[in-house]
Amino acid sequence: MEYNNLMKYGLSERFVQEATLYDGLFPARVTEQHRDLYKVVSEERMLQAGVSGNFIYRANDNSDFPAVGDWVMIDRLDDSAGNAVIHQILRRKSVFERRAAGTANTIQIVAANIDIIFICMSLNDDFNVRRIERYLSIAWNSMATPVIVLTKADLCNNLDLRLLELAKVSVGTDVVVCSSMEEDGYKEVLSFVKPGKTIAFIGSSGVGKSTLINRLIGSDVMVTKEIREDDDKGRHATTHRQLILLPNGGIVIDTPGMRELQLDSANLSRAFEDIGALAEQCRYKDCSHTTEPGCAVRKAIEEGDLPEERLENFQKLQKEMSYEGLNSRQLEQKKIENMFGSKGEMKQVMRQAKEKNKR
Repeated sequence: MEYNNLMKYGLSERFVQEATLYDGLFPARVTEQHRDLYKVVSEERMLQAGVSGNFIYRANDNSDFPAVGDWVMIDRLDDSAGNAVIHQILRRKSVFERRAAGTANTIQIVAANIDIIFICMSLNDDFNVRRIERYLSIAWNSMATPVIVLTKADLCNNLDLRLLELAKVSVGTDVVVCSSMEEDGYKEVLSFVKPGKTIAFIGSSGVGKSTLINRLIGSDVMVTKEIREDDDKGRHATTHRQLILLPNGGIVIDTPGMRELQLDSANLSRAFEDIGALAEQCRYKDCSHTTEPGCAVRKAIEEGDLPEERLENFQKLQKEMSYEGLNSRQLEQKKIENMFGSKGEMKQVMRQAKEKNKR
C-alpha cells in the first residue's frame, strides 16, 4: 500500500515497517486530543477516534495513551460506520514529556515523534534564562533537537545584553531572534522547517507561538493573544495540542502555554555540558562544588567564567530529579536526607535545639 498522504505528515519507513506487524489495521497520525477523543489523519481522510477497551486494559499510566504526534494503528479508513478505534501506538522515536502540574508522579506527554523543539520565549519581562535551562534539560532528553526562538524583539531595548545572558546557558543550541510585528527572523525560523519533519512549539502563554505559526502557515489560522501590558503575563491562546501541515510540507505542533514545567526526566549532562566539563577537572570525583579545595567549578565562578546562578539551578534540577518517582513517604525521607543526612541526625539536631531553648 502506498502512503502518499501520510508521507506529508512525516510517515517514515521505520513506521511503515512496524505497521506491517498489525494485520487488518491502518496507520494514522494523531493531530488533536480532546480528553478521551482524538482526531487522526489516515491515508484517506481526517477521522475521529477513540481507544479500544483492550488498549485501556493494557495501559499502565497516562503516558501509555496516544498523544499528539503519535503514529497509531486504527481499524478503519472512513467514519461511515462510526468513529475509528485505536488499537496500538507505534514506538515513539522522540517524546517531549513533563510531570503533570500539581501531581507527584503523573507523566504528561506534550508531543511525540518530533524532530525539532522550538523553545519560544519573549524578549520582554517573560525572558528568564533559568527557565530556558529547564526547557533545554527536558528538550535534550526528548531525543529531538532544541532551537531557542526569542520573540517580540521590537519590545526589547537591550537585545545585546539578553543574547549575552543566553550565550552562557545555550551550550551550542541554535538561537533565532524574531518579532511578532516585523519579518525579522522569520526566514531563519522557516529554514528549520523541512518537508516531512515535525516541529513542536513550546513556551509560556502569550510569547508569540501562535503568531509565528500563522506566519509559517501564511494565514491567521491560530488564535493569538498578546502579553498583558500590566503584568507581562500571557493569556492562553492555544487550549489544546494540535498538529498542522504547513504549505511547504513541514509539520508543526502547537501546545498550550506552560509557565510551570515540572521535570519528569531530563538530560542535565547535555544541558549543562559546561559544568560537567569543569567538574571533571575538580580534585575530588564526588566534589559538591561548595567548599572543597581544588574545585574547578568554584574557581570558574570566582573568575567570572560561570554564573553562580547557573550552578544553583543545576543543583536545584539535580535535586528535583532525585525526587522522581518517589511516593510521599520516600519523598519525605529524601528531603530529610538532603537537609540532615539521616533521620538520626535530624533527631540529634532537634534535641540540640531543645536543649538550647531550655537555657
